[in-house]
Amino acid sequence: MRIGVVTFPGSLDDRDAARAIRLAGAEPVALWHGEHDLHGVDALVLPGGFSYGDYLRCGAIASLSPIMAEVIDAANSGMPVLGICNGFQMLAEAHLLEGGLIRNDHGLFICRDQGLRVENALTDWTGGFAAGQEITIPLKNGEGGFIASADTLERLEGEGRVVVRYVGMNPNGSLNDIAGISNMRGNVVGLMPHPEHAVEPGFGPDTTDAMRSGTDGITFFTSVIERMLVSA
Repeated sequence: MRIGVVTFPGSLDDRDAARAIRLAGAEPVALWHGEHDLHGVDALVLPGGFSYGDYLRCGAIASLSPIMAEVIDAANSGMPVLGICNGFQMLAEAHLLEGGLIRNDHGLFICRDQGLRVENALTDWTGGFAAGQEITIPLKNGEGGFIASADTLERLEGEGRVVVRYVGMNPNGSLNDIAGISNMRGNVVGLMPHPEHAVEPGFGPDTTDAMRSGTDGITFFTSVIERMLVSA
């Protein structure tokens, strides 16, 4: 399986995403924002970072990059697409996901190991989890507050499209404690936390077993590989 990672000007975590993909058992494929070619990949990751310096709105300029035309077509055709942090913002700006992300309610950048509850284990990216499972994933953002109209929130909740929810604390003022959502089909997922930073013992969040031993993030990547193998 080949999973593309798109690099934009200001991307920060593209290489971390590629490493996570490799550790999960797939081949990462580097893609450039200025191209109109997905190079035959089976899935896509839009990584975290500060694309275009977060000017205008986070993810707004990147959502108009040349490659996004292909990303949108692929997503609408059913290809699995994961947007992480800045990538989530891009997916919202490109209208592949509903709602938006705004400045944290406390006005500060936050970086912490964040408790999450998996609400939807049926998406392409969460099939390896159990619904209700609690995991710990690193979080780092300044504009991670999820917002949406009351009608949109009701629809997301009613249709089971809240993928993960913050537990323990709400770190950024996201409505309904929402940390990630999906489209109706479940192939497009946006996450504000960073699963690519919890994929290898010694480099992940602290756990009760040992410091830096948390690897909950790898399941997002193994889940999509398993889904693609089943559907191949």
